[in-house]
Amino acid sequence: MLSAEKNTKAIKQEAIRLGFNTCGIAKAVQLDDDAVRLEQWLKKGHNSGMQYMERYFDLRIDPRKLVPGAKSVITLLLNYFPVQQQQPLAPKIATYAYGTDYHYVIKDKLNQLLQFITDNIGVVDGRGFVDSAPVLERSWAVRSGLGWVGKNGNLLTKHSGSFFFIATLITDLNLVADAPFVTDHCGTCTRCIDACPTQAIVSPTEIDAGKCISYLTIELKDALIPTEFHEKMEGWLFGCDICQDVCPWNRFSKPNTEPAFTPIPEILNLSLKEWETMTEEMFNKTFKNSPLKRTKWKGIQRNVKAINKI
Repeated sequence: MLSAEKNTKAIKQEAIRLGFNTCGIAKAVQLDDDAVRLEQWLKKGHNSGMQYMERYFDLRIDPRKLVPGAKSVITLLLNYFPVQQQQPLAPKIATYAYGTDYHYVIKDKLNQLLQFITDNIGVVDGRGFVDSAPVLERSWAVRSGLGWVGKNGNLLTKHSGSFFFIATLITDLNLVADAPFVTDHCGTCTRCIDACPTQAIVSPTEIDAGKCISYLTIELKDALIPTEFHEKMEGWLFGCDICQDVCPWNRFSKPNTEPAFTPIPEILNLSLKEWETMTEEMFNKTFKNSPLKRTKWKGIQRNVKAINKI
């Protein structure tokens, strides 16, 4: 059996080979401080209609309850900053949704990483997660030394900003933990707070989801977006990047090199009128492997109405 040091090095090298940009490791422990913050956030109702955030609280704060016997939490970052940008008159879509649904892309990479571990280290118990389980990804990223949580609630890094996905692999393999990231490099900057048109950032790192354009255009299940937000949508059809676009750290963002994230042409080029007249059949065919399918055709039509202030 290779040493923990050699195993750690081998896993990090394979993660980079698979296309992940960064890999950090933390010991699998209960997140007591995060438990307090999460409980307070939920009590304030900031999860809005996302009731799933209230479920599986114990699993959310302790990876050993997700993977019995877990010893290490591996956190991986995958850049999605696009090469191409939308046409100026196109309704705005969050850049993470330009290409193939990241769940497919990252799950495939996580499965390959698990297979590498099995083939080269031995059979281990491990589970990979990306946005699909009660895992506090940003907390683990900080504990793994990858960055800090900015005032907009996103994980920030000094070398590449915040346009990346966070994936987590929890395993019972004993690995060498990285030093946690203990500094905050936002300083006195409040650009994200000042730029948010709906005042969704109620205090540094604290987001009221019910006011967030991303929530309103994706997670909200109501037939209509509340009229109080219509004049504040600023053309966002799906998601929102405002708080990232204004962040000074994102001047270091570099275009991704993942072929699967190549933008769907319609996302870059369609006008608001073309979105409005799109049939459900056309939507389902064009965006069958896209994050846009989460809100469905009806959700897109609802969002079009909000942008048009209907």
